[in-house]
Amino acid sequence: MNSEKKYILAIDQSTSATKAMLFNKHARLLHRVSIPHKQFYPQAGFVEHDAIEIFNNTIAVMNRVVSEAKVDPKEIENIAITNQRETSVIWDKNTGVPVANAAVWQCQRGVEFCNELKAKKLEGFVQDKTGLIIDPYFSASKLSWMMNNVSGLKEKAARGDLLLGTIDSWLLYKLSGGKVHATDYSNACRTMIFNIHTLDWDKELAELCDLQMSMFPEVRFSDEIFGTTDPELIFDEPLPIAGLLGDSHAALFGQNCFEPGLGKATYGTGSSVMMNIGNEPLTAPKGLVTSIGFGRAKSIDYVFEGNIHATGDTLNWLKNELQIINDAAETEVLATSVDGNEGVYLVPAFVGLGAPYWDNEARACIIGMSRNSRKAHVVRAALESIAYQIKDLTDLMGSGASVQLKELRVDGGPTRNNFLMQFQADMLQGKVERANIEEISALGATFMAGLATGFWKDLEDIKSLRSTDRTFQPEMGENKTEELYEGWKKAVNKSRL
Repeated sequence: MNSEKKYILAIDQSTSATKAMLFNKHARLLHRVSIPHKQFYPQAGFVEHDAIEIFNNTIAVMNRVVSEAKVDPKEIENIAITNQRETSVIWDKNTGVPVANAAVWQCQRGVEFCNELKAKKLEGFVQDKTGLIIDPYFSASKLSWMMNNVSGLKEKAARGDLLLGTIDSWLLYKLSGGKVHATDYSNACRTMIFNIHTLDWDKELAELCDLQMSMFPEVRFSDEIFGTTDPELIFDEPLPIAGLLGDSHAALFGQNCFEPGLGKATYGTGSSVMMNIGNEPLTAPKGLVTSIGFGRAKSIDYVFEGNIHATGDTLNWLKNELQIINDAAETEVLATSVDGNEGVYLVPAFVGLGAPYWDNEARACIIGMSRNSRKAHVVRAALESIAYQIKDLTDLMGSGASVQLKELRVDGGPTRNNFLMQFQADMLQGKVERANIEEISALGATFMAGLATGFWKDLEDIKSLRSTDRTFQPEMGENKTEELYEGWKKAVNKSRL
């Protein structure tokens, strides 16, 4: 039997599914398995996942991907993990069982807590430490809500019986058989409890959330070996676990945005737009945040970031709630069946607006319809709303850094839509470069895991593996672009009334 290490197994724990993928040394995807998990909406604004279901699905996809690909686990170099960020779990460290469902990044249960912090004039205090604005999007308010609304948690925390983490930390803990409680810098910095200057958990912020310091995971660089899998849970021999990265950060790394001025946009359920700003945590323009892009080789790369609540989810809404399409793939044909938007705009503020507005009270709206408006106009408006929201953020990024955005590298399912990508290039009046693999977050975590064990030598090795699918250049005149964008801004103002 040939036991040469040939593959890295990447786990991509997304908002809607758990995926396992096998990549080879040429960064080619050999096989992928995906299992969806349930979405829970217990009350208005609440979004939850069952963390036990997610872990069980993780074990299932790992077993299936090697079985279906006919790969011996001994040929696997290590396990990489990338994950939906900000989603938060608290569990009993004695039993390994969550005390409640995980609060998902979309969940708005922390609105009241955030309003209390704002009422105390703590916006500057929080941003100076974390680079973030006060918003229920981030983990802190979700964790605080659980501590104050799930019976007995404060007492258990005081006894040292509770642990907390984002989904990467939860999966690492479970896969290691409860031996490793850790996370990486990219996930830690999105909690609103991590100090991006001292690179440690902030005690003052933890106390504001009623959290004990004993609950927090150790924070490590992503290109480290975090631990090994428990053979009693998965495979017959322990495999190293490395390459932990939040999904947006993994996409940044997978897109080779290793230098200041390179930016990426991930089009998923929501969207994250990031631009590398170098090794100093610059103050972000209002509406954006400063985050850690990734930590590797004992060094930190910082980014400006903006997060959009609904991009791909807008297309899900067209399909599942409005029921005017059967599949997202139909949207390109429908959008191009009309000459223009004819003044129709859709603002997808289903759970408020994210960056740069950060308005939790905004609500979705469609404006500008006439008697001649039809399904195609609504679908086109939905696609255009994605490009407008990306432009909202990229316009700000260049204003806050000494370097301008050089190009936008894009990834995610909606980027397969050529109409959307061309419209995006038109809106930005710049180059949009599409990755030739949808699973760029998994690839980024794979690259980082490979660096941890010498599967790849250095960044030059990784750069040599980069390939793109298509580059879109602007075709629309700048005056027309500005006219359409002005219409978008007016529509946004309507949604905020």
